Amino acid sequence: MNRLQRSGNARRALCLLSATVGLAMALETNGKFTEFSLPHPGSGPTTVSIAPDGSLWFTEGTGNRIGRMSPDGTGIREFDLPNPGSSPRIIALGSDKNMWFTEHLGNRIGRITPAGVLTEFPIPTPNCQPRAIALGADGNLWFGEFTGNRIGRVAPDGTITEFPIPTADSGPRALAAGPDGNIWFSEFNASKIGRITPKGVITEFELPRPSSGPGDITTGADGNLWFVELSGRADNRTVDGNRVSRITTAGKVTEFPIPSATGSPINIAVGPDRNIWYTKGNRLGRVTPDGVITEFEIPTANGGATGLTAGSDRQPPDHLTDKLWFTESGGNKIAYLSFQ
Repeated sequence: MNRLQRSGNARRALCLLSATVGLAMALETNGKFTEFSLPHPGSGPTTVSIAPDGSLWFTEGTGNRIGRMSPDGTGIREFDLPNPGSSPRIIALGSDKNMWFTEHLGNRIGRITPAGVLTEFPIPTPNCQPRAIALGADGNLWFGEFTGNRIGRVAPDGTITEFPIPTADSGPRALAAGPDGNIWFSEFNASKIGRITPKGVITEFELPRPSSGPGDITTGADGNLWFVELSGRADNRTVDGNRVSRITTAGKVTEFPIPSATGSPINIAVGPDRNIWYTKGNRLGRVTPDGVITEFEIPTANGGATGLTAGSDRQPPDHLTDKLWFTESGGNKIAYLSFQ
């Protein structure tokens, strides 16, 4: 297969979702939440992603499992990981139509087929704490090593290549495929946003404040990258972000303060309405392209809204469903906010 064919396959993989295509900006939420409880108490659902057949795949961080269910909440099936204490974190669709995920404490990248067949790939750097993972335009999966201070690339056959980040102890916390064909990532410890090309060339952009604590990041429908800035104590560091921020592909940063003072934003994604959405405590927040923020309370007290997606997460928002799915790590549920 030549380079042009590989590139074409990667682009097609980004468009494989069988969900509703090209949802218009007119689509709005009616404020209705639907929740589905998981079979095992204390599973700690962390992130969720949508497969080409519309099924939901999610990680169970404390349950040490990968879960799958139908969009109507039926057919929940769980797959135990081979090694205890692996702590699966982020899950994403690969160009091979399998789901790929990080094992934060297991120091591995995992792959699970639609039939539930698991394969694990050890990361060369020991104790590197892999977190985010995303499908790149090159057809490979890319991931961040929080303590390893590297960005990793894993090919569909499991071959792993690592690229050191220029800033020492930068703490790459999250990453996403950018509209420019590069991978963009947050540097939590360094208060920077990084960009890495398919060939591994890294460029870093400093944020306006030294204790911003950039976290989860996604590509917006406006062609910019959007990310959250954490608040409070996290990963042995105190940060004072509490913002949703935007960075252009040229590196220009704009920050929008979050109205609610308590809690910390966790995850970010494009919603069915093509606005930016984030999770924060018991709230989902909506951010318009000009930075107007509205928050919605979830039904379950202390539910702990965490990961969210309206499509295959960490990919440019070409295809979205009419639901904004999210996990409730405290409530032990998978839930969605309806749009129409």
